[in-house]
Amino acid sequence: MEMMKRVLVLVFAVGAIAFNGCVQAPTDQGNGPEAGGSGGKIKIGFSMATLKEERWTKDKEAFEAHCRKMEVECVVTVANANANKQANDVDNLLTQGVDVLVIAPHDSTQAASMVNKAKAQNVPVISYDRLINNDKIDLYISHQVPVIGRKMAEYALERVPKGNYVLVYGASTDNNGMIMKKEQNAVLKAAVDRGDIKIVADQHAKDWKPDEALKIVENALTQNNDKIDVVIASNDGTAGGAISALETKGLAGKVLVTGQDAEKAALQRIAEGKQTMTVYKPITPLANGAVEAAIKLAKKEKLDSEEFKSDGIEKPIRAILLEVIVVDKDNLMDTVIKDGWISFDDVYLNVPEDKRPKKPE
Repeated sequence: MEMMKRVLVLVFAVGAIAFNGCVQAPTDQGNGPEAGGSGGKIKIGFSMATLKEERWTKDKEAFEAHCRKMEVECVVTVANANANKQANDVDNLLTQGVDVLVIAPHDSTQAASMVNKAKAQNVPVISYDRLINNDKIDLYISHQVPVIGRKMAEYALERVPKGNYVLVYGASTDNNGMIMKKEQNAVLKAAVDRGDIKIVADQHAKDWKPDEALKIVENALTQNNDKIDVVIASNDGTAGGAISALETKGLAGKVLVTGQDAEKAALQRIAEGKQTMTVYKPITPLANGAVEAAIKLAKKEKLDSEEFKSDGIEKPIRAILLEVIVVDKDNLMDTVIKDGWISFDDVYLNVPEDKRPKKPE
């Protein structure tokens, strides 16, 4: 009988140890930070609208690199400038159980429904670079888009205070294009009212396509007997299309042309004298900031952000807005080349050696 009691005590003790082991055993959490209550690495879904422009490839590469550095998982999808595909991409990312959703929207209005779906599943949403028309987003991270629009118009007005202006806006489906349009026109209004400048054409380039910009500028040249003094193009792709139209008339380099993104082709055109300026938006801080904000949201930590109000959204939202830099022929060396954004040889590829500045050591 005594032996039987000892056996029962031993069996009970072993069972207790086994039970405690099941409850207390640590889960496999990987090497990265933990998502709130999910276990394992934080998983970030990044739904991108396009990779057609060079800058978006840089965004993708920088985003993925920082995810690796921060030891979090990321899944990137590309919608190829198709709003319906992006909606499907977002559905797939949510099905995969992402902890945070980052969206660079193709259509800022249609993307609002994607935000609603994510929020219904308690998934935080970051609007990346382009603002989504939905006040439920947890964060908008971008560069200072209103400032970009103002800087383009101010630069042009300072250098060409009188003359015929053509405004090539970005896509009407992109909030950034609409914000810049508003700011450009606000800067130019007084000069227009005085009669110093005349806006002879202003039109949106569908999907920011260079060939759309080419058509807009071609038509403006035809309708104004080639008398165009300024083209305010809202990014470098549309600037390239505008310059193609100007080249056919022998006007490249004679008409002031703005841009945005500091793409390699644009910087080469600036070095050659064909494009006048671009707005440089360092991509690495943007991508890094988005990844780090996503991690904080997944861990339910507070973000360092500011209040931002947009015409397309009813309530103010939280935002992180990064500074931008105007780049022209005079400061290529001190900005994009110095920062390592692009090499000296790439910028001056099409410039004869005897007309290049001295190469930095």
